Amino acid sequence: MTHPATTDLCDANEDRIAAGSLRVLAPGWRSFGGRTGFAGPAVTLKAFEDNTLVRAILGEPGEGRVLVVDGGGSQRCAMVGGNLGVLAARNGWAGVLVNGLVRDTRELAACDVAVFALGTHPQKSVKLNGGQRDIAVQFPGGVVRPGDWVYGDEDGVLVSDVKLG
Repeated sequence: MTHPATTDLCDANEDRIAAGSLRVLAPGWRSFGGRTGFAGPAVTLKAFEDNTLVRAILGEPGEGRVLVVDGGGSQRCAMVGGNLGVLAARNGWAGVLVNGLVRDTRELAACDVAVFALGTHPQKSVKLNGGQRDIAVQFPGGVVRPGDWVYGDEDGVLVSDVKLG
């Protein structure tokens, strides 16, 4: 699956960046999945150190969407691992963007899905059925709302109020 380059999107949409309808998230994202980038509408989740809802959502048909997980930037455990990467790929998700950490990096690299996160941690999260789905989540650099278009590649992550051509 192809995705537009974030650099090209920025160059072609400087007016949207200035107006705030296209947001460039803060740098620091690392790519862990078998795909190097993604483009798709966002499904948002806010969950701190509990990935129960991550698993539930990735178990649904992805239909080319991107799961955007606000893990609060926690450095104490991973929110996504190899099993969830396999689930995301099998169910047609374009990508997973985690404001937090992942694990099982070798397994994630073998999955046909893009997975971006801040880093890695070997410990899994707790399972308490916590979290909030389909709400606006604040990431470093901008807010992501359900249905926003999210674009990511080696150069960074963009969030747009509308699909960019």
